[in-house]
Amino acid sequence: MKAQISIIFLSTLLAGCATTEQKGHNPHWGYEGEEGPEFWGELHTQNAICSTGVNQSPVNLSGFIESDLEPLGLSYKSGGNEVINNGHTIQVNYQPGSYLAINGGRYELKQFHFHSPSENHISGQSYPMEVHLVHASKEGNLAVVGVMFEEGQENKALSSIWAKMPINAGENNVLHSVISADDLLPANQDYYRFNGSLTTPPCSEGVLWLVMKESITVSKAQIEKFNQVMKHPTNRPVQAINARPILK
Repeated sequence: MKAQISIIFLSTLLAGCATTEQKGHNPHWGYEGEEGPEFWGELHTQNAICSTGVNQSPVNLSGFIESDLEPLGLSYKSGGNEVINNGHTIQVNYQPGSYLAINGGRYELKQFHFHSPSENHISGQSYPMEVHLVHASKEGNLAVVGVMFEEGQENKALSSIWAKMPINAGENNVLHSVISADDLLPANQDYYRFNGSLTTPPCSEGVLWLVMKESITVSKAQIEKFNQVMKHPTNRPVQAINARPILK
């Protein structure tokens, strides 16, 4: 079963934020109407866990348990080289060589993408935008680092991405200069940790979530440009925490 889940994870990841419907494996899904999050579990049997799962993401991070969490072993090189509009988000694909080391394992950074408003909440607070840095181990397990954006100064790291942001779904652009995901990390890398799932169909569980406590800034104009291109909110509502511990 674990191997089967890992295969689903990697297939979803490489398809780009769970757009498996492009290969005929999953009907179209979205964020509105009868294709919206409340119906994902009914769109295809592969998505059933979207409705029945007990470790679903995103969540409202609260009820924290004090824990001696190890530092995140983030080793990022400049590797972001392609920007994609897959109809659900803006995604930056990453060249090999950057990774997260945690729990004695190594997870390679595959891509990062954005949601607006934020998917996860912290102590009940929603943020105007969130970035998910998606990592995969050689066994196919996933780890996602989440970083919140607060409205404020223009984000220089986003400026080069936004300049090449594809306007239409299915389009992609090559970045003139390869960028580093380091530029999307806060100075203080303390984090919250919980076990969760993909936040898009098929909502596979077993994903290690690491959400930064400290946010970074994004300008109002940058938020508005993303929302204009996406044309609608791109967040799944928060899911029940159930019996999961949220460590800090």
